[in-house]
Amino acid sequence: MNASSSDVQTYLDPPSTPTLRLPALACDSHVHVFGPRPRFPYAEGLKVTPKDAPKEALFALHERLGIQRCVIVQSAVHGYDNSATQDAIEHGNGRYLGIALVKPDVSDAELARLASAGFRGVRFNFMSHLVGVDIGSVVALTPRLADHGMHLQVHFESKLVHELGPELQRSAVPVVIDHMGRVDASLGADHADFQALMRLLDDDRFIVKVSGIDRIDAHAAADARYRNGEALARLLVERFPDQVVWGTDWPHPNHTHIPDDGALVDALARIAPDEASLLKLLVHNPQNLYRFGAA
Repeated sequence: MNASSSDVQTYLDPPSTPTLRLPALACDSHVHVFGPRPRFPYAEGLKVTPKDAPKEALFALHERLGIQRCVIVQSAVHGYDNSATQDAIEHGNGRYLGIALVKPDVSDAELARLASAGFRGVRFNFMSHLVGVDIGSVVALTPRLADHGMHLQVHFESKLVHELGPELQRSAVPVVIDHMGRVDASLGADHADFQALMRLLDDDRFIVKVSGIDRIDAHAAADARYRNGEALARLLVERFPDQVVWGTDWPHPNHTHIPDDGALVDALARIAPDEASLLKLLVHNPQNLYRFGAA
């Protein structure tokens, strides 16, 4: 499949240059790569077809933002073919790792192959616009993930936290929750979904990505678009300092608007406003979770 005029541009090129200077070895823990399609075809049946966002564009983005490490999360755009992500890892000079998409009945041989290629975990989606899986079969996979040094990453609609949470507590490996559980930030920290998310984090086997401030607060006025998302992210950073990581979510698929990645970096000054919390969020916690430099 080649690009067409109907393909959707999902990211700013270039974004603004952030004013916040990030610490050495800062990690963007949530991005994707798309294409290039002549080499890495998209999955069939996509409702929205994004323009290519290849590894070269990702590497250039991180150079601009001052980011030296990254975790690439396999996207539904490429389905279960993790080749584009693996190719980016291979060209990342040891600074890029990955999260794979697999089926719950994935073989041990494939898990071993993925682990040796730099994939540190596998992701499952529980979203209405994506093909879902049975949570029981996902939890049943986790002992085998443990055998390969991999963790579980989950992406779910906020209302599902009440249903999925008790099941995820049976996981044999750490569980990473995407985008602050996709809560509606305009509802505030007292909403039942956010409270349920924080109860899960009382178990230190759970980690949350304080990414997606642009997703969970997308409909606010432009001059205050991310403030509600920033407030929830800051609360999570303050309350669970060792269980948070951050990411841009570049190239921002399935968005109502295109966020500015430079602005997302600058938001970190409000999410993690002191040096110690910023170092944990961007350097120490990602190192502990993803093990950069490990065989």
